[in-house]
Amino acid sequence: MEKEIKNLIKDALKNLNIEVNDIVLEHPEDLRNGDYSTNVAMAIAKSVKANPKELAQKLVTEILRLNVDKYIEKAEAASAGFVNFYLSRKFFGRSIEEILNKGENFGKNDILSGQKIMIEYTDPNPFKPFHIGHLMTNAIGESIARILEHSGAAVSRANYQGDIGLHVAKAIYGILKNKKLQDKSGSHTLHAMNIGLAYAQGSEACENSENAKKEIDKINKKIYDKSDRKINEIYDWGFKATMEAFEDLYRILGTKFEFYFLESQMAPIGERIVKDNLDKIIDSPRSRRIFEESDGAIIFKAEKYDVKLHTRVFITKESLPTYETKELGLTAEKFKTNPDMNLSIVITGSEQADYMKVVVKAISLIYPEYEKKMLHITHGMMKLAGGKMSSRKGNVITGESLIRDTISLIEEKTRGRDWNETEKNRIAEMVGVAAIKYSILRSSLGGDIVYNVEESISTEGDSGPYLQYSCARANSVLEKA
Repeated sequence: MEKEIKNLIKDALKNLNIEVNDIVLEHPEDLRNGDYSTNVAMAIAKSVKANPKELAQKLVTEILRLNVDKYIEKAEAASAGFVNFYLSRKFFGRSIEEILNKGENFGKNDILSGQKIMIEYTDPNPFKPFHIGHLMTNAIGESIARILEHSGAAVSRANYQGDIGLHVAKAIYGILKNKKLQDKSGSHTLHAMNIGLAYAQGSEACENSENAKKEIDKINKKIYDKSDRKINEIYDWGFKATMEAFEDLYRILGTKFEFYFLESQMAPIGERIVKDNLDKIIDSPRSRRIFEESDGAIIFKAEKYDVKLHTRVFITKESLPTYETKELGLTAEKFKTNPDMNLSIVITGSEQADYMKVVVKAISLIYPEYEKKMLHITHGMMKLAGGKMSSRKGNVITGESLIRDTISLIEEKTRGRDWNETEKNRIAEMVGVAAIKYSILRSSLGGDIVYNVEESISTEGDSGPYLQYSCARANSVLEKA
């Protein structure tokens, strides 16, 4: 409709022998001033030597004469030279009919038709809790994935998870030290909670005891080389339990991943890439190496290529691949998995922005064809009262507990409704997830957000449940009509 009104204004101005290229059309804050308003008469009055209000009145006369389809009920010249447009019942009736006929296809376009896009988001690590940052990444990533699909792209969803590393060793240390946490009876949800508690205990021990730190380092090496049968058994059980618990959360959040990439699989791929490119010279105005050795480690001096970047270690002096190397392997594997992929998007927290810029620069030197096919989108932190939360501490609110607590609050508020138990649980889950997702998505992408539970579940104002309530009321009106 906005495009139609702009064309109507242009045609009306042509009839007044006035040519314009750019027309500003906006929604007035006060609906009494119409559905749309333009300042075009004020903007051009000086150049055509006319009084803005008189020009606005002439413009209105021409617009009403040209308004043959009657989608504009009224146009009027307002003070100072604004022209306000009021849309007709015919327009709104047609709009509702179009929305109902198109259903889920309403608003779709084909601007990305033929494009293949992989989007990586959420990325929780086995053996650690699903923290609140994962909720942010999931909500943003899933939203972007759906927008891209609605624009015609073929979208695949990817999840990259750290199945090896010191966090796993800390969790296994905690399990070994606490027999209660070794209980394998019960559900995978209970197992995952126990493993999260073991991780918190292992992290605390690592920080406060040199002996515990040494023991955790030994466990870490045994995990890498799979040399200890008991540790292998705990690892296999813990990995399965936490991954299954994550799947429960993905179902609640409405996400289904096509690809799962694991650090343990990406590490050797990235390590091979680094070593294959060690001392490789890049032809440029000045010949430069990509990777080079330094004190037994392999590093990438990114500042040689961009003064805003910095040096990062890709393989440590202990010959262990770093996160940077695993990211190299991950990128190569993504494009190998989807060889005709047009774009690879990664969603992470903003604290990873500088680190990812260095990785992307290294990738662009090794695989220049990928440089324009990568997009890194970052977001801020999600906070509750009490500040930043960390999964290394046992007394924190995890992403999972926030979801379940919010759903429980909805159940409390709907107590007494004449619903069966299944319906009550389904509605509470839908409304609880909407409360969290909307609290995240209503904010600008780069900033931190403070999650207020009571505001998020309110059925009045700027909230997910209010939108659902409005939708339910609208559907009720349509059904009765």
